Amino acid sequence: MTRYILSIDQGTTSTRAIIFDDRGSIVTSAQEEFEQFFPADGWVEHDPEEIWDTTVAVCQQALKNGNIEASAIAGIGITNQRETTIVWDRKSGKPIYKAIVWQDRRTSEWCKELKAAGKEQLVKEKTGLLIDPYFSATKIAWILDHVGGARERAERGELAFGTVDTFLLWRLTGGKSHKTDATNASRTLVFNIHTQEWDDELLEILKVPKSMLPSVEDCAADFGDTTPELLGASIKIAGIAGDQQAALIGQACFEPGMIKSTYGTGCFMVLNTGDEALVSTQKLLTTVGYRINGKVCYALEGSIFVAGAAVQWLRDGLSLINHAGETEAMAEEVGVDQNVYLVPAFTGLGAPYWDPEARGAMFGLTRDTGIKDIVTAGLQSVAYQTKDLISAMERDGALKPKTLRVDGGMVANNWVVKFISDLLDVNVDRPAVIETTALGVAYLAGLQVGIYDSLESISELWHCERHFEPDMSEELRDKLYGGWLDAVSRVRKN
Repeated sequence: MTRYILSIDQGTTSTRAIIFDDRGSIVTSAQEEFEQFFPADGWVEHDPEEIWDTTVAVCQQALKNGNIEASAIAGIGITNQRETTIVWDRKSGKPIYKAIVWQDRRTSEWCKELKAAGKEQLVKEKTGLLIDPYFSATKIAWILDHVGGARERAERGELAFGTVDTFLLWRLTGGKSHKTDATNASRTLVFNIHTQEWDDELLEILKVPKSMLPSVEDCAADFGDTTPELLGASIKIAGIAGDQQAALIGQACFEPGMIKSTYGTGCFMVLNTGDEALVSTQKLLTTVGYRINGKVCYALEGSIFVAGAAVQWLRDGLSLINHAGETEAMAEEVGVDQNVYLVPAFTGLGAPYWDPEARGAMFGLTRDTGIKDIVTAGLQSVAYQTKDLISAMERDGALKPKTLRVDGGMVANNWVVKFISDLLDVNVDRPAVIETTALGVAYLAGLQVGIYDSLESISELWHCERHFEPDMSEELRDKLYGGWLDAVSRVRKN
């Protein structure tokens, strides 16, 4: 009998449920978008109740679509938008404020003050991260200091904090399980990645009460069981990982030196560094790649805030396109050698610049610039930012990769993937299953419930759907990237 795994993929703009069989193939899925709130410049929020409602709805819909009984699901994996912060009342389970999203920059002034006070080196040594509004801790403190009575309630142990995985786990288990995994914990700014514990010194500096925090488990672990009434049976929740680490697992990048890049709302490049926590001199992040059976695999990560979100902006903000699928033909018509540059710094610049005050801009516009040129510039910005990350990793001492494995919704666009290959001068492989974040936690859940016996057996399931090879001249590559660096220099504030 086929054993199924249900993956919950709670992303920045939508929630998906994907049911996989034991070979890692997609059986059925369901997806719902939800509302984005932008209450002020640089602020981004979600409604936690809408996140919860869409999660339950897509799980139920996926089971219905596949005509699969909940009792046939061997385990559930949860992957999530990382860093996004939710604080809720332990008794009622109700959030005390909206979810503050990873893209949100409202705490940038406090982050500047912490840096000026000389705290960044300590934070970097313990967490592998930089002091930036991107991470959870300053968001937690903001909620506690801006919701009436919240800090006092937190000190009394009445409030719980969680990234989205933890909030969903709490709800799925009827409030019985307040846990997270090591990858999500490693993105909070208060988790010591070397001792694998919440760090008391950092908690004090960042004003986060320890009583709010979940316990930290391996990525494959017994996280609890769903309440039967939600899906029709009680199901084990057996795997959790933040979206980018889940993609590392889904891409079977289990050997040091293997590298993947995921193109969703943002773009995230993750390099497996094995049991060594490499320290970056290029403002890349040292993070937990995964933790299985108590053993930590570290990774080096470059984070870009806007990738697919640029296409979403072209569609929803400017109404230049009706659907993302239209962009490939437009770019084919325009070609790569064009002089319009879009720097999508809508919520600042991520790695390797880390400039929260930078804002988006377009350069090179002329009288004959049209919609297709602007759309092409939006697609090219994703490749240019990827080149920024690869270059930073090479300056940190990483070898130039022989092959980059790519995934995420945006890599369905062949033109984008070919341009990435050309600009990086690297072979690029697109896997048969591009929903690798969901696949990664399916693998984790499968490990925990005994469907898979090792990472090696998971590696054997990875298949390349299409291989891209570069053929761009060095002269054109240097010219295009030079234009990008010039454009970025014009929007930077730091």
